[in-house]
Amino acid sequence: MAEKPGKPAIDFTLKSNQGKNVRLSDLRGQVVMLNFWASWCGPCRQEMPLLDKIHKKYSPAGFTLLGINSEEDSKEADRLLKQVPVSFPILYDTTLKVNEYYKVDAMPSSVMIDCDGNMSYIHRGYKPGDEKAYIKHIKGLLRSCSN
Repeated sequence: MAEKPGKPAIDFTLKSNQGKNVRLSDLRGQVVMLNFWASWCGPCRQEMPLLDKIHKKYSPAGFTLLGINSEEDSKEADRLLKQVPVSFPILYDTTLKVNEYYKVDAMPSSVMIDCDGNMSYIHRGYKPGDEKAYIKHIKGLLRSCSN
């Protein structure tokens, strides 16, 4: 999964469920979390509402969460999002190119990117309690951005 932390995050542009394209490099200056997920993934479904809470709490401080759906057909993702609505943008990686860039090998997988555009933390899978590690990293990255 992904390159090593400390390396620059690979830029990409994907279509969003909010109607416009999102380009990673446009978010430079913010802490960004990429969360790769699929509708068939049970732990992804479990994690979504927790990620939404994190997004709502930390976005005013300069945090952006991007959910990257890793399926060739986005209809399944849209169906799941009707059951588990989230406020953060969902991006559709229907060609799985971004998954390839980041060498995603587990669902869900998350990559934290610092405000300088470098990967700082990579997490594979999800089990209850993992969100505490996400929050710890987000807070630390937000602090380092304001220095």
